[in-house]
Amino acid sequence: MPLLEIALPNVDIDLIYATPANITGRTIYTNMVCLLHADAAAALRTAAGIAGAQGCRLRVYDAFRPIEAQWRLWEACPDPEFVADPREGSNHARGVAVDLTLADADGLPLDMGTPFDDMTALSHHGSTAINATAQANRSRLLGIMAAAGWDHYPSEWWHYQLPAPKRYPLLWDAAAGGRIL
Repeated sequence: MPLLEIALPNVDIDLIYATPANITGRTIYTNMVCLLHADAAAALRTAAGIAGAQGCRLRVYDAFRPIEAQWRLWEACPDPEFVADPREGSNHARGVAVDLTLADADGLPLDMGTPFDDMTALSHHGSTAINATAQANRSRLLGIMAAAGWDHYPSEWWHYQLPAPKRYPLLWDAAAGGRIL
């Protein structure tokens, strides 16, 4: 099944890995193209609708991440708690995972207690070492995403994936027509 480019109401695209402002300190993606498998795109559309009904928007930091890009992240941060070993495969490389946050109606991201890609225990969904507002915002994001059919990853408040992601194949940039790298 082809990957779909994401352009949805109530969804802002801010692909961090298409800039050098990420954990590697360099640009990983050549193009700011947000792609997902059709099943994930449908679930993101549902999540965006739920967020919109609550007066919020979604801000997507990452979606489909080709295997080649997964290697670049792994080289910068070979910590399997936060970056999937590319030999095992990332759910991003299947096109069924998304990294995102909630934003207000004007697009300003809500306080989540840590920035995206903060590779510490403070980023865990259940961290109580962050302020109460950030805890509530994380819970709100979790509720929206769960209601839309997504599973969460306990170590990263920003990471969601479709259930049973391994039923989807791992994909290289060629699967995206070379539009990412």
